[in-house]
Amino acid sequence: MGIVILLLFYLLTPFFINYLCFKSSVLQKLGAVLIAYLFGLILGNIGVFPEASQAMMELIANRNIQLTPDLVNEFHQDGTLTEDDIQYFQVFKLQDTLTTLAIAFALPLLLFSLNIRSWFKIAGKTFLSLFLGLISVIIPIFVGYFLFRDHIDEPWKVAGMMTGVYSGGTPNLASIQKALDVDTLTYLLTHTYDIAIGAVFILFVMSIGQRVLLNFLPAYKKTGIVEEGIDINTDPTINRIFFEPVQKKFLLPNLAALGVALIIILLSAGLGELVRKESQMVVIILSITTLSIFASMIKKVHQIEKTFDYGMYFILIFSIVVASMADLRYFSTSHIDIFYWVILVYLGSLIIHISLAAIFKIDADNVIIVSTALTCSPPFVPVVAGALKNKEIVVSGLTVGIVGYAVGNYLGILVAGFLQTL
Repeated sequence: MGIVILLLFYLLTPFFINYLCFKSSVLQKLGAVLIAYLFGLILGNIGVFPEASQAMMELIANRNIQLTPDLVNEFHQDGTLTEDDIQYFQVFKLQDTLTTLAIAFALPLLLFSLNIRSWFKIAGKTFLSLFLGLISVIIPIFVGYFLFRDHIDEPWKVAGMMTGVYSGGTPNLASIQKALDVDTLTYLLTHTYDIAIGAVFILFVMSIGQRVLLNFLPAYKKTGIVEEGIDINTDPTINRIFFEPVQKKFLLPNLAALGVALIIILLSAGLGELVRKESQMVVIILSITTLSIFASMIKKVHQIEKTFDYGMYFILIFSIVVASMADLRYFSTSHIDIFYWVILVYLGSLIIHISLAAIFKIDADNVIIVSTALTCSPPFVPVVAGALKNKEIVVSGLTVGIVGYAVGNYLGILVAGFLQTL
């Protein structure tokens, strides 16, 4: 497959996926990220990519060697690598560059829409439920680490990714994958298992979850006031004009937002040059996160509409590319332990959260919406709130989820670093 054609596929497919979700309510409920993964998996496993030799795979896996086109050509001339290896390396470099750039631009654009002031307006019990929810997630992640660490390669990295995704969402999972240099197949399977178990969790909280939790927790006391203040639309059930984000009135301001994002990326890359090579990506990701949060406090940046949509476009690019890098022929049953770990986190976090909420007398609706925001990300909050027939908790749930986007990278990398030392 020609490099130019492959690049166009990666850049244009997100528009097609968004159009499919726009036209089909079924696909909309599946989610654009999942569909992007499916597109990527199909592309990566139908035999259109050149096949690498064992020597090429070993060179790529060797983190002590920085492969460059010139070095690859040298290995080719001395007979170590084949012609297919040259083509494989071209595809690999494109994929590696796109995943790095996609995350680097996605993070600022997603975080520009943060409303820091709204964090302090969260009702006391919701803030407490957020704190308890984070504790409830981290405990089973640690338990799973000690249960499965002998059966999973680099389990501390998996723990870091899980912490990121269950305190924030897919952007955090993707960021931590890049920061910790997680194997592509491990990343993909972790997220695939998360999507599968997450679907069961959403079905539970939207059907019988409230009735079950009311056996242990008090009911929500409605105030009759529906809060307002979140300025990003994360409700996938609202009909929107297709291609609305690229209309002139949104496009030009977002080009400026991309410029701000580029400045943040360059500053972060400069900071990364100040540390050892093995720590560079961690420093870069955390610097991008921190500088983007500061940028969101600048009124002119924060008020740019649709930056969240543009950020999700880059997340879809990342999802397609990283999925296309996963060769499922290398899948082994050893990865099933990650599946068990994901189940443990979902079940364990919910049980612990309910137990702690019962002690602090937090209502069932708050526990459900915070658990949804943390484990399944903000877009599911309005949907679940609708199933609970409680619009009053939408803003609190969205704010919790957005706080998770902001802190997920810090928590994930912190947990991974701690477990690596054990």
